[in-house]
Amino acid sequence: TEHKIQLAARSNDPSRKEEDDFAPRRFLRARDHNIDKAPAMLLKYLSWKRTAKPHGSITDDEVHVELVQEKLYMQGFDEKGRPLVYLFLARHFPAKRDLDEFKRYVIYILDNTCTRLRTGQEKFAVVGDLRGWGYANCDIRAYVAALDIMQSCYPERLGRVLLIHVPYVIMAAWKMLYPFIDDKTKEKFVFVAGSWDLDATLRDSIDESQLPKEYEGRLELRGYNDLSP
Repeated sequence: TEHKIQLAARSNDPSRKEEDDFAPRRFLRARDHNIDKAPAMLLKYLSWKRTAKPHGSITDDEVHVELVQEKLYMQGFDEKGRPLVYLFLARHFPAKRDLDEFKRYVIYILDNTCTRLRTGQEKFAVVGDLRGWGYANCDIRAYVAALDIMQSCYPERLGRVLLIHVPYVIMAAWKMLYPFIDDKTKEKFVFVAGSWDLDATLRDSIDESQLPKEYEGRLELRGYNDLSP
């Protein structure tokens, strides 16, 4: 089965050389080892990549408007050695975003997060903080676009998503998103309720040195504006 998908992926596609040796396995797992669906999924991804990343990667300048909002930080590792992404959803406003740039931003984040993967590790983890999230932040089109890119083009990369400080109003948006999330991805979303559960869950999953000061840890989050000249 894996041999078939490797042959399909190598069919005179120059972008294949950029994929690691475990890519065929990830696409196989994403399609439950279906020998027809997995190669088709990988070939569709390779075709998508030529259009989405014609120069091989997304530059800072291509997503500058998104970066300066500092709604996401790629820092730290959890107890399983997975790179962490800290996401602050209340800093995202659909009125301020261009959907095409947002899609490039998603690709930029996923690519940069994958470069932080240590040897033997294929997945990353996310802490999504919804403190202060309201209807002005709700952006179903952007959420669906991000899910589609992650599920279709970066399968088996997401390890877990901890959703914290979840307001009641988010559930309406969650019900709208739910049909767009595949079953395997749904299992990776964890809603953390209550301050005691929050502290216990974070400290059970993340060492204090990798936990941001915002959550009583010792990691200082540094965004694009902090790192720029």
